[in-house]
Amino acid sequence: MQTAANLMPIPGHIDPVPVPRALAPRSDGRIDLLGLSKDDLRMALETSQLDPKQAKLRAKQLFHWIYNRGATVFSVMTDISKTMQPWLEQRFVISRPQVVEAQVSTDGTRKWLLRTDDGNDYEMVFIPDADRGTLCVSSQVGCTLNCRFCHTGTMRLVRNLTSAEIVGQVMLARDVLGEWPSQPEGRMLTNIVMMGMGEPLYNFDAVKGALKLVMDGDGLGLSRRRITLSTSGVVPMMARAGEEIGVNLAVSLHAVTKEVRDEIVPLNRKYGIEELLQACADYPGANNARRITFEYVMLRGKNDSDSDARELVRLIRQYDLPAKVNLIPFNPWPGAPYDTSTPERVRAFSAIVFDAGISAPVRTPRGRDIDAACGQLKTASEKRSRAELDAQAEAKLLALG
Repeated sequence: MQTAANLMPIPGHIDPVPVPRALAPRSDGRIDLLGLSKDDLRMALETSQLDPKQAKLRAKQLFHWIYNRGATVFSVMTDISKTMQPWLEQRFVISRPQVVEAQVSTDGTRKWLLRTDDGNDYEMVFIPDADRGTLCVSSQVGCTLNCRFCHTGTMRLVRNLTSAEIVGQVMLARDVLGEWPSQPEGRMLTNIVMMGMGEPLYNFDAVKGALKLVMDGDGLGLSRRRITLSTSGVVPMMARAGEEIGVNLAVSLHAVTKEVRDEIVPLNRKYGIEELLQACADYPGANNARRITFEYVMLRGKNDSDSDARELVRLIRQYDLPAKVNLIPFNPWPGAPYDTSTPERVRAFSAIVFDAGISAPVRTPRGRDIDAACGQLKTASEKRSRAELDAQAEAKLLALG
């Protein structure tokens, strides 16, 4: 049996048949329904010996309750009979990520340190603004790209997050913000950016599965126009992301020359700037209404000169890109090899790009009082854990003495 959540091709003019993926039971023997599509839910029910016709109906009901109403227990599901609810309770569970730490900044930014069932930590961040609220979602535990300015890049890649762990971040945020049932208007959480820990395109299938649930009109119901996937430039996967997921694209550019980008974004040695920008030009759905966002972290004396700004303009024009440039003041962290560009330098850089007719807003730093750099919550937690372990060891030695 195939274990991946993909389709098994069958010879001839027949639609591919979905193959059930292996659903790993928890320690209590129950199956977690979080992260499952309608088809996955139906298969989970059929595997538990429910009649196929019943399974199809129940899967539709469960999908609505899980993703539209935010239910975590079966007893609230009013259109499922009281005799059926205990049957579901015995076999299934609807989980949420474990919260290790939650912080709220003076500017309203919220940060969560979350833990997987196998004991790995990852983060998510919610940034409220006057007209929108953006959830920054992680796709991996750690990261493999080693971008030199990025704090998460100093951590080793532990593993990919599952679809359940990715969509679970959105569910948890909705819980905290009190935004069930799903509704198109009046929500605080209006936008999602795949800009947390990890490179989303190195975890393509799980990210795709999670975002399909987020965009499903019967479920979380968030428009694809309000979702942005950020990549450091995994060129071979970019077209696939446009075709199969279809959300907005953001690219971590951060430099305009091979020498500097090779240094600060090592992936550039594999997929260079020209190859990356051509992939941006070819990205399905990119147009003036759906511009590609270039993220550009401002590093003093490294990538922030007037000539860098002019070269950025030249490249965007050369590839005829419908583009917006987000200028990001560098968020220093202990041991970082770079400094933040001065506000004057950032303004001058922005003015050159704006004068060329390309939007180049300066992103306002948020949540600095609660460790704004991606990865800092996890690092602070690890430091504290080590300190606690040292203290415990010392206490044992004193007790023995």
